[in-house]
Amino acid sequence: MTMDAKPGSRERLLDAAATLAYTEGVGIGVEALCRTAGVSKRSMYQLFESKDALLAASLERRAAGYAARLLPEGDAAGTPRERILHVFAELAAQSAAPEFRGCPYLAVQIELKDPEHPASRVARRIKLGLTDFFRTEAVRGGAHDPELLARQLILLFDGASARAGIKADTLSGLITPTVVTLLDAAGVA
Repeated sequence: MTMDAKPGSRERLLDAAATLAYTEGVGIGVEALCRTAGVSKRSMYQLFESKDALLAASLERRAAGYAARLLPEGDAAGTPRERILHVFAELAAQSAAPEFRGCPYLAVQIELKDPEHPASRVARRIKLGLTDFFRTEAVRGGAHDPELLARQLILLFDGASARAGIKADTLSGLITPTVVTLLDAAGVA
């Protein structure tokens, strides 16, 4: 695709689904999706078997960018403690933006309620990937109980993301000391 080329129907639908689901919720209608994407319903159903499949594909498509914005670059960049703190510093920075609505993957899981929905399965896999990152760093950092620390960190991440997303709290000056307390208690150097 050239720089001047207009994105295809599939890409426009994926973008519309990701944007609308994040800003308005997963209950958005097919009409609104198609209108935003500039694509007919017929075309949408030729490209995706259902709105559910479209939503799942849109989450999948954005997963790499989501991870790239949160996780530190490369395996050797910093100590495990620094790498964990990096994730929370990124969350704090992102949460300061007026358009921040929280973690898009957590929001989908909460809204859908159905853990077997195609989008819920994608969201769960992405969230498990972040938990795995925390576990790996906890092991590398010598945590007393890496599994427990990983679970505590993802709980903190999701809770902080949700509270910041609904504008109930700001993370600046709050999240880093909380993570440091967990890391100290777990024995992560």
